[in-house]
Amino acid sequence: MQVSSIAAINRLSEEEKRSIYKQLAPREVIAQFDLGDDLRGPKGESLYMVKGETDSSHVELALYHRLDFPDPIIYGHLTDTLNGQIHVLLYIMNDPDSERFNVDILPDGRPTKFGTEQRNLEAEEAALQAGLSPGQVRRGLRKLGEARQAFELFVNSLGHDRYFIEPLYYHNAIIFERYGFTYQSGRQLMERIHKGFARGGELRAKLDGSTPFRSPEAAESLRLRSWAIHAGVMGAPFSGVTMYRVIGKPANENSAPGVLW
Repeated sequence: MQVSSIAAINRLSEEEKRSIYKQLAPREVIAQFDLGDDLRGPKGESLYMVKGETDSSHVELALYHRLDFPDPIIYGHLTDTLNGQIHVLLYIMNDPDSERFNVDILPDGRPTKFGTEQRNLEAEEAALQAGLSPGQVRRGLRKLGEARQAFELFVNSLGHDRYFIEPLYYHNAIIFERYGFTYQSGRQLMERIHKGFARGGELRAKLDGSTPFRSPEAAESLRLRSWAIHAGVMGAPFSGVTMYRVIGKPANENSAPGVLW
């Protein structure tokens, strides 16, 4: 059966649904963690979780290298646009061998929505010092190129020539630019931020070292700029940015650091 949307896939049987969504797991990641084509553990337990209700146009996907591990190595949240295109709301790749920073939860266990609703400042400062970017609980797998290729094969199999993505943080948007993504909305905001961090800019003037997230060095660092924005240097959260990529458009992958992915 030919399907062209998340909603249509979700109406299929669990076996068909899993088979289609399995395309999103990059072969390089499967091989790295010796997961096998069926994405199951040594006792036959499924390591690939698919949450897509029959009447929903959303799907959440999580691939684990071990079922007893707290974080997936890949997590994705996808939905359909109003005209049936694929829209990535969140996509994260975690290195399970790296240290964990609890930026996603408060000391009492309440979720922070990756720091977008509440912030665990102690964990964020530790993550900052360890070289991570906003939103990261662990170091990334640095396989954005492989993930993009797998994702584009999936999108193409649904009959689409493009897909949309919503960068959660400033550094994500810059990285996506380097991979050939175009702004559907938010370009003026990005240009305003760029001018703000330039010499004489209003954001640069606020990098006064008053907090660990406002170091003067942030003016020349993508990662540190993103932390400053996340910590409120703009006076408003980073939002309203949507990007898309036309499949087949050239990308300068060598220049992308793959911070979150």
